[in-house]
Amino acid sequence: MLSLEMLLRAKVPLESITEKILTLLKKCVSTKLVEQIHTQMLINSIQKPNFLLSKIIDLQDFTYASLVFHHIPRPNEYAFNVMIRGLTTTWRKYSLTLHFYFQMKNLGLKPNNFTYPFLFISCANLLALSHGLAAHSSVFKIGLDVDGHVSHSLITMYARFGELGSARKVFDEIPDRDLVSWNSMISGYSKMGYARDAVELFDEMRDKGFWPDETTLVSVLGSCGDLDDIGSGRWVEGFVMENKMELNSFMGSALINMYGKCGDLVSARRVFDGMVTRDVVTWNAMITVYAQNGLSNEAIMLFNGMKEAGVNPDKITLIGILSACASIGALDVGKWVDTYASQRGLQDNIYVATALIDMYAKCGIIDNALRVFEGMPVKNEVSWNAMITALAFHGQAREALSLFERMSKEGGDAHPNEITFVGVLSACVHAGLVDEGCRLFDLMSTSFGLIPRIEHYSCMVDLLARAGHLHEAWDVVEKMPEKPDEIVLGALLGACQKRKNVDVSQWVMQLLQDIKPTSSGNYVISSKIYANLRMWDESAKMRALMKQRGVNKTPGCSWIENDDQILEFHAGNDVHLSSPKVSQVFDLLNEEMKREGYIPKVDCL
Repeated sequence: MLSLEMLLRAKVPLESITEKILTLLKKCVSTKLVEQIHTQMLINSIQKPNFLLSKIIDLQDFTYASLVFHHIPRPNEYAFNVMIRGLTTTWRKYSLTLHFYFQMKNLGLKPNNFTYPFLFISCANLLALSHGLAAHSSVFKIGLDVDGHVSHSLITMYARFGELGSARKVFDEIPDRDLVSWNSMISGYSKMGYARDAVELFDEMRDKGFWPDETTLVSVLGSCGDLDDIGSGRWVEGFVMENKMELNSFMGSALINMYGKCGDLVSARRVFDGMVTRDVVTWNAMITVYAQNGLSNEAIMLFNGMKEAGVNPDKITLIGILSACASIGALDVGKWVDTYASQRGLQDNIYVATALIDMYAKCGIIDNALRVFEGMPVKNEVSWNAMITALAFHGQAREALSLFERMSKEGGDAHPNEITFVGVLSACVHAGLVDEGCRLFDLMSTSFGLIPRIEHYSCMVDLLARAGHLHEAWDVVEKMPEKPDEIVLGALLGACQKRKNVDVSQWVMQLLQDIKPTSSGNYVISSKIYANLRMWDESAKMRALMKQRGVNKTPGCSWIENDDQILEFHAGNDVHLSSPKVSQVFDLLNEEMKREGYIPKVDCL
């Protein structure tokens, strides 16, 4: 600013001062410098508000930009367009974008090809379909439908609305498609779950001679994973390698996720290990792949490696690792995550908090789950359901039902849904609350407009069966709108064993043999029912049928956490007993069981 002041003192012509000010304005890197230049513009009556406004938006100062805009006596199309661009891409204030668009039209100004792309993006994010349709009509009337940027944003908008037919119509009517056009349509298909259409359009794009870029390949990889199309996914990886494309976080994570969804964890890990630079997104992809494929121990070990590499976990990391902890009861790691989340201010994140509730509940620490739940500033259906289900699972039926009533009254935007009713019906099952369960089952449709699904019927069958109402439970099975699964039938068969009921068990077993002929537990239970009633021939037939069909009994499995290592135990496998610590724990447990008077039930072996 010193040079500018010297120019002013030297009585330089106004044109030269204006040129110098605008040159300095372009070089500004802070709002403070812009304010100084703005002051000089006011002193010297230099009316160049559009230049000033554009620079302020580049510096992302919303308050200052709004102030400058509202002091422009007669803002033109450029001023509105610059402001609309900033509101949409810089500040994501989509409602204000619509407000400025309508204000622009009310002043008699004509929106153009610099206006509509940002308007359509805002309509997409607001899910304002009616405004989007009206704007599309305006675009068509003034002939802007042939503009590439307008068409691309229209495709994106319609895809976000789920109107893939309209998006494809816009795409098909583009006279001269470029790579961005193809990417917009392929991405729209991929993001909205139309994986087959995305892959087919990608093939068509290559047939037309277009060379895919990173954006194309990432969209296609997502669709390959959804389709379990590992062949096309491998082709994409080969294309990346052959063309020496950078295996950055964006591409690497897409490949890892694709292989993970296709179940090829070896290839996913190969891609991960082959990356020169791994950021938090890449680590998250590999941890999530392990967690979602049931390799919780591997996910936890990788998480420890991530910390050792100096990469700070984010909310996505925490959600993935908490899922792994919940699966195998890794409480110590889960507690570390809880502490870390509190220190980084992530515990208030609704998804992290819900994952913490689930982890503590599955690790048996219901008080900590309640602490996290009550501390949440905002709760959604998932968090309410997680807590209700946790209470039900831990036998606190009354507390679960009380929380359900609280959700119904105080949940705000969170309303009881199908999963909520699975939770409360499960609570009734665990507590044997037959009348309350029947009342809630009826309440689903009468008060909440929900259609009971197989999970709800399963709860009702289990509830009635445990209470000894076996024929009523079978009536529910027969009235189910779809064929029952092995879980509901298995629960009923187990109740038949306990009550020594033959007729219902025979009906159930017949269904089970049709649905799940390879499940060993069903044969064993049926054999036991006959044996308990001294129907030896029928019992032997069940064992013979099991052998004839090549069905083997699956051994029991459990895990314990020892020095940050997860040890897995299978029935009949004493591989870990060589560890003095583990052996000592088993000896202590055996002694405690004997003192409690436990007698092994050898008849169940």
